[in-house]
Amino acid sequence: MIGIGTDIVELERFRVTLERTPTIKTRTFTASEREYADAKNDPTERYAARWAAKEAVMKAMGVGLGEVNMADIEVIKAENGAPSIELHDTAAAKAAELGITEWKITLTHTATIAQAIAVAL
Repeated sequence: MIGIGTDIVELERFRVTLERTPTIKTRTFTASEREYADAKNDPTERYAARWAAKEAVMKAMGVGLGEVNMADIEVIKAENGAPSIELHDTAAAKAAELGITEWKITLTHTATIAQAIAVAL
């Protein structure tokens, strides 16, 4: 194991952020992440869980905001519903530098929070 990270996002606070700063979606989330979240009754839950996943991945890599582009960390959903991480550009380069070749990720949310845990292997 190279690193582990976790993050929790308050849904109501994130909902306000999405309303106040709609460009956060295009700056932070990939087209497929936006398509998935926007197809749901309450997209905020999906956006918040993915935001938490991106933060958890950065923590597992030991980097802070700005060291990798958050949009370069993508949450992929398998047909069976299992989430996985796909890294692009700045995030992929940092993972390669650290010797990370595999990720384990789990996402969850309730009516009030979203949480993610990421393990870098």
